[in-house]
Amino acid sequence: MRMPEEARAFLTAEWRNLVMLNYEVDPQLLRSHIPRGTELDSFAGRTYVSVVAFQFLNTRLLGIPIPFHRHFDEVNLRFYVCRNAPDGRRRGVVFIKEIVPRAALAWIARRVYNENYVALPMRSCVELSEPTQGTRTAGYEWRHGDRWHRIVAEVRGAPSTPEPNSLESFITEHYWGYSVQPDGSTIEYRVEHPQWRVWRAARAELACAVAQVYGEEFVGPLSRPPASAFVAEGSAVVVRKGTRCASCD
Repeated sequence: MRMPEEARAFLTAEWRNLVMLNYEVDPQLLRSHIPRGTELDSFAGRTYVSVVAFQFLNTRLLGIPIPFHRHFDEVNLRFYVCRNAPDGRRRGVVFIKEIVPRAALAWIARRVYNENYVALPMRSCVELSEPTQGTRTAGYEWRHGDRWHRIVAEVRGAPSTPEPNSLESFITEHYWGYSVQPDGSTIEYRVEHPQWRVWRAARAELACAVAQVYGEEFVGPLSRPPASAFVAEGSAVVVRKGTRCASCD
């Protein structure tokens, strides 16, 4: 029996060592980015965007490993939406911009999902392995224009499972993705992974020319200290094939 299109795994990989800096924003800032058929999701009445940097490992597209494109870093700017589906409320992520180090990766993502991917030189230094004593660091950098930009977090101790009603749980537990297509329609896709353990950051920093990388509209919120910062261990993930969201029309 043929598997339904929406059930097929488009991508499998591991997402590891996710640095997640979260900023409260005015909901009006995001209105023009909201996919049709969804609405902004909020935590305790507050709206957030997140700058997220992580390692993409053991990547396969449609089950096939792509030579020289299996292990790489990504940095993205995202926010959170939800929609009422026949099977219940679906909580998802919308990406404003995603940065990867290889042009082929950016091309595939733009072609398949119409996501705003760009390819830039990147580098990282992740030191989160044992021992659990002392301070450990995860940092990611990308070159845009004439300078390197970075996101970094320092952690101590061991990671733990977030409390169910915590901001860490809200940020990490959105299991759908939504993207706006050129004709204005919405593509919806499922993202599957177990709940992640996290470290709350002892120190975190986004050193970035925000206007240059993300646009003038995000200078205000991303120039302030984040409302929260943590590092998630990550896990294996499955991204299902996206389908047009008929009920979003």
